[in-house]
Amino acid sequence: MPAPERIPAGSLTAVELLIRGELTVRGQIREASNAVLYCTVAYEEQSAACVYKPVAGERPLWDFPDGTLAQREVAAYEVSEALGWGLVPPTVLRDGPYGEGMVQLWVEQQPGDDAAEGAAAGGGPELLALVEGDEPGDGWKAVGFAEVGEGRTALLVHADDARLRQLAVLDAVINNADRKGGHLVIGADGQLFGIDHGVTFNVEDKLRTLLWGWAGEKLPEEALDALGALRDGLAAGAPLAVRLGELLTSAEVDAVRERVAALLAAGRHPVPSGEWPAIPWPPV
Repeated sequence: MPAPERIPAGSLTAVELLIRGELTVRGQIREASNAVLYCTVAYEEQSAACVYKPVAGERPLWDFPDGTLAQREVAAYEVSEALGWGLVPPTVLRDGPYGEGMVQLWVEQQPGDDAAEGAAAGGGPELLALVEGDEPGDGWKAVGFAEVGEGRTALLVHADDARLRQLAVLDAVINNADRKGGHLVIGADGQLFGIDHGVTFNVEDKLRTLLWGWAGEKLPEEALDALGALRDGLAAGAPLAVRLGELLTSAEVDAVRERVAALLAAGRHPVPSGEWPAIPWPPV
């Protein structure tokens, strides 16, 4: 896809542009399981590239109510912003050429960079890898063994990276059922983003992720501080609680509160429940 135009400084914010701009479909991302359209959004002299996922293009899922994935993507952005980590690209719910849907700012990447395969922008460290042996090595966290063909296995690891650790906490809060390697995107400026948050916020424990390397470890102080602020923001009548109530059911909002409270009480990263596959398939 072509690189997006920059949003000029001192003008509309990205969210305002996504809400107010004219949405024009430029193509379709065919690898996705649901309808994902590559678009431009323009308002007066401003424009940017974005992704548009119309509700009408969502495939039914047995464990999520029909027609709710777009709202969940927006809710994930709202929670990410409340945590103060900016891990989800600006995301809004609005009407488009094919009806209401999620519209998210396209993340421009440097040519050849692919977070799923590990190459970080600007020559930064790899994020995911397969290594020989039983130990992850310095700077890595073990996830588990994976078959690599011809009866061989390799150890799947992810980087011991503070950005990934924040994303692991976010996923625990929103109950992300599909944190694949392909859902990690590194922007041209080196910022890490998580995308594709449609299967989130279920009231049942469905956490599936490649970021289990910190399972059971103590949460960093900055994560506990962010979770404490999020707990306050989820109080009844608070703006975040009201906004999530527009996007999710009351039971789902209550479940977010319960997950935040549980993380704060334990002070540790969650561990796999054993009642649900812990790693998504395919992992990348």
